[in-house]
Amino acid sequence: MTQQVTPARPQEATGEDPATSARPVGGVGGVGATGSALAAAAALVGEDPFRVAGTTYASRLLVGTGKFASHQVMRDALIASGADIVTVALRRVDLSRAGEGDVLDFVPAGMTLLPNTSGALDAAEALRLARLGRAATGTGLVKLEVTPDPRTLAPDPIETLRAAELMVADGFTVLPYCSADPVLARRLEEAGCATVMPLGSWIGSNRGLRTRDAIEAIVATAGVPVVVDAGLGAPSDAAEAMEIGADAVLVNTAIAISADPVAMARAFALATLAGRLGRLAGRGRAGGATEASASSPLTGFLGSTTGGAV
Repeated sequence: MTQQVTPARPQEATGEDPATSARPVGGVGGVGATGSALAAAAALVGEDPFRVAGTTYASRLLVGTGKFASHQVMRDALIASGADIVTVALRRVDLSRAGEGDVLDFVPAGMTLLPNTSGALDAAEALRLARLGRAATGTGLVKLEVTPDPRTLAPDPIETLRAAELMVADGFTVLPYCSADPVLARRLEEAGCATVMPLGSWIGSNRGLRTRDAIEAIVATAGVPVVVDAGLGAPSDAAEAMEIGADAVLVNTAIAISADPVAMARAFALATLAGRLGRLAGRGRAGGATEASASSPLTGFLGSTTGGAV
């Protein structure tokens, strides 16, 4: 099942007037008077598209479907996020209820579905889930997750690499959730994975980008997109991940359990866009802790009015 987001009628899901909630370029809706500036920024980012396995996506924000208060709230937030890719745990899908209110029935038409193997304890189980998902949905995309530790849900590096090798050999396009380990990321890329998805912090913890240094090291050498996945708790975390060179971010819990998931989804969309634009713009040199540089130094005309004194 491969779809493309078509939020041409957002009022169906959110009750908003389409004249005020139209989605500008870059997938950000409901931005009011700032729309033209955001559209211009998104156009610049559009010159540097996000590609996964040969497919180009407009948005660099990927979203999940778990923990929402209802399927309808989930749908509204997915539309507000402007995301092109949505991940769904295969364990949550009840294909016998297709068309009867299952989670997949609330994924907006047009989104690319990314089934995930959440809950798999080893490579064999992950491969089995991936095959079931492919048979049921028709997509060869899979987000690989092998998380045997119930306390941390940390990805098992050995079983993840083993599963990636098996899945690639079986024709899957594999996007592996992994620890922020530059060596493991390189091995997953060598195994044929389409991306690497290092964690920012523990799944669902909302603790932010605790693995920044390791992710920077991964970005420096990766030949495939780097998608920061897990633990991002605020839009500023997404912006930071993008600023340090991540190609995209995946967010679920921070949106789903917020007081207003629709507004939070928009905030993450804006933050992802801003972070990428900041990365493309190029940050200036950072000064030392005891060093300052005036933004308006007393030189030229201003200096002459003070008799040259500073």
